[in-house]
Amino acid sequence: MTDEVRPAIDAGLVARLVAAQFPAWASLPVRPVSPQGNDNRTFRLGDELVARLPSAAGYVPAVEKEDLVLPRLAGALPVAVPAPVATGAPGEGYPFPWSVRRWLPGTTADADPALDRDALACDLGAFLVALRGLPTAGGPVAGPHSFFRGEHPRVYDDEVRAVLAALRARQDDGIDVDACAAVWGEVLATGIEQPDGWFHGDIGVGNLLTVDGRLSAVIDFGTCGVGDPACDLVIAWTLFDAAERRLFAAAVDLPPATWRLARGWALWKALITVTGAERDTAYDRYHRAIQERTIRAVLADPVAG
Repeated sequence: MTDEVRPAIDAGLVARLVAAQFPAWASLPVRPVSPQGNDNRTFRLGDELVARLPSAAGYVPAVEKEDLVLPRLAGALPVAVPAPVATGAPGEGYPFPWSVRRWLPGTTADADPALDRDALACDLGAFLVALRGLPTAGGPVAGPHSFFRGEHPRVYDDEVRAVLAALRARQDDGIDVDACAAVWGEVLATGIEQPDGWFHGDIGVGNLLTVDGRLSAVIDFGTCGVGDPACDLVIAWTLFDAAERRLFAAAVDLPPATWRLARGWALWKALITVTGAERDTAYDRYHRAIQERTIRAVLADPVAG
């Protein structure tokens, strides 16, 4: 996605789109949400609504998918999820469909000074158990729309091997390439044991909202689908420490094979992030630092063998 031409998106564009397509909301103030994500640009519309605009063509299919999936999931999970309100069309020079959702109050987990991390590990585990237990008939089967989350991580084998070769060539002493290769070999040797269930596909701190330090909502279902749940366990290494990982693992109640696959998902994303295009935005520096820590955590702690 990094090589795609991305349209310029700002509050002025959103205001023009809203005025042209939803004139009843034209008087509502438009304010950017901070921090912004990568897949979508998000703006408050007054106090009750939020507009989300895909940042590149690869993220457009998520608009229709969320419109179909979110009403099906709402009310069946222990915390809130976004509620679709309207879908906008391309216009005002913006080339993609876009969405309007109900605003969900809360603070992203990484920005909440009152965050109860132990409780988050348990609450998030309970959320994932409830999610994967929902009826799957008619749900979107894992594939390109989910960037292959929900499938076996071997789908990215060529990418991982290329990154490891590049790291060997540049002799990066900050990453234990041999240890990474050994973990990836274990991933390739592990088969999927879990029956298909719903997965979110992007369980990261920016998609977890908290109120009074406790998980209150999970947002951004653009990569969700039906398949293997291992991809939803990556946060064990990107956020939690060793003790919190144990709480999370106990709460999600998944077998060692699923955790080995989850380790592969975490390693793949971390490796491609730290060796990706050398952009120097605050967003990229922040996420590279997270993924460098993730590699160390993945190598040090397999969680469940």
